[in-house]
Amino acid sequence: MSKIRNISFSPPDITEEEIVEVANALRSGWITTGPRTKEFEKRIAEYVGVKKSVCLNSATAAMELSLHVLGVGPGDEVITSAYTYSASAAVIHHVGAKIIMIDTAPGSFEMDYEKMEEAITEKTKVIIPVDIAGVMCDYDRIFKAVENKKHLFRPNNLRQETIGRVTILSDAAHSFGANRNGMNAGQVADITCFSFHAVKNLTTAEGGAITWTKTFGMTDEEMYKEYMLLSLHGQSKDALSKMQKGAWEYDIIYPAFKCNMTDILASVGLVQLKRYDGLLSKRFELIKIYNDLLDAKKFDLLHHVDDSFRSSGHLLLLNLVGYSENERNKMIQYLADNGVSTNVHYKPLPLFTAYKNLGFKIENYPNAHEKYKNEITLPLHTLLSKIDVEYICDLLNQYRKGE
Repeated sequence: MSKIRNISFSPPDITEEEIVEVANALRSGWITTGPRTKEFEKRIAEYVGVKKSVCLNSATAAMELSLHVLGVGPGDEVITSAYTYSASAAVIHHVGAKIIMIDTAPGSFEMDYEKMEEAITEKTKVIIPVDIAGVMCDYDRIFKAVENKKHLFRPNNLRQETIGRVTILSDAAHSFGANRNGMNAGQVADITCFSFHAVKNLTTAEGGAITWTKTFGMTDEEMYKEYMLLSLHGQSKDALSKMQKGAWEYDIIYPAFKCNMTDILASVGLVQLKRYDGLLSKRFELIKIYNDLLDAKKFDLLHHVDDSFRSSGHLLLLNLVGYSENERNKMIQYLADNGVSTNVHYKPLPLFTAYKNLGFKIENYPNAHEKYKNEITLPLHTLLSKIDVEYICDLLNQYRKGE
């Protein structure tokens, strides 16, 4: 075995270009929402292939504000996966709706679409599918399910009435830059929410964005303004507009929230977006090395590409074939002892205190639990070298050599 290396799990890939752009933003006098944020929104919409986008301070805020735009609240039900990060379900709780949690399909990280369809009732207003690891869900199947249950749909307001069925709100925190069946993430679901958190492929340190394909009776510009109001206290003018000479006066349309993106964050994102195609290419080079070197009989890697889709290459999820949860944890410690940081995606939500207290029981989600027990997420980021990946694969193969 070669000398122990120090391999981080997911550090941000920041170059001098991002640093210069942040300094330029600081020198400009616009450090909150301003021209750079507006330009970033424009560039995201162009990249995804939609008319408009909204930038906020997180994907969590993006999903929660979207539920508010749709008028979802107490008495409503929203469906999501048990195999996800807390944000996907927490936003449902925040607006007062009931979380309907669905098990994964056997051997899959995705929701069981048959069970998802069965769970749709007259109270269901939204489904939040999760593009785990950057692999887009089977949206064709999800749309088919809501069409099959369209007769049950009972709208609470005009916006819901205009779509006439359950809304698909994609948790695409992982999948910016992914595509499926010729469509980009952000072009498929009714509303799509991306994350630009520090560990994401494209980062703004903290941040998120929204795109949409349905406007729920509004124009694109009206929908954009609705998100602007919701994200800035319901204030009729943003800081940029208020700072125009003599234009101080504004109205508060309704008491709303505070989750706008700043120009400092957007300045990082503008450079990251310029570099993004190269960053994606590097990720897929690394994924290929992992696939080539790891023993497929002992390491079941999530597929990131085939004839119909390409993920964003966000996370390298794999299951340790034949391992128990305890054996998985020993592997994590072994890798840590040899300088390799890893993670687990995800601990199913019913295993957490917050969701136990809401009445969820892990025994009702056996497939998600089984998938979690021997899952490990290996480093996959654009600061990794080929030698780093070879080192990780060598550690893993040597550990399991005698089995």
